Amino acid sequence: MGNAYGYARVSSKDQNEDRQVISMREMQVPEENIFIDKQSGKDFNRPQYKRLLKKVKEGDLIYIKSIDRLGRNYGEIQEQWKLITKDKRVDIYVIDMPILDTRREKNLLGTFISDLVLTLLSYVSENERVTIRQRQAEGIAAAKARGVHFGRTPKPLPENFYEIYQQWKKKKITIDQAAKECGMPKSTFYGKAKTYEKSTLSNT
Repeated sequence: MGNAYGYARVSSKDQNEDRQVISMREMQVPEENIFIDKQSGKDFNRPQYKRLLKKVKEGDLIYIKSIDRLGRNYGEIQEQWKLITKDKRVDIYVIDMPILDTRREKNLLGTFISDLVLTLLSYVSENERVTIRQRQAEGIAAAKARGVHFGRTPKPLPENFYEIYQQWKKKKITIDQAAKECGMPKSTFYGKAKTYEKSTLSNT
């Protein structure tokens, strides 16, 4: 029997990995053998995952809570699964999907069933990610159509802006003087002036 390891992942530092870790403790995985990454599953460039791969050896077993904790990219999940199970000869057990236990039926049929289920789950995982991203984009587009603005609220123009703008436009003062009078960088004053000009033209 080899050593048991656990791999947990949450998408950001403010998310909690306790549910995954508790599941691995129930599987008798030693605390020091649980590796946790707190970053997106879009790729496998993760420090703790890399440490885990260096640590495991043939005959070891890796527990993961669900297939999407391993990753969210369909192609890369398949590639990493092959790396772990075929190249390193390390077993994987997906706690939420017991059929994905590479220790079971190490024959052609067992391998075929495991690979088939993995392919289906990997596809579903990535498809959910794409769907969520599409819904977010549609939601943002709908909000913008309703007049909702995103990003930081621009600072209001100083009260003397229009007066100073007119003086600058009539060449009574330089752009450096105008920007100084308005208390803003020269590039900012110029940008605000151009925006103002466009708005006045569109209203005529």
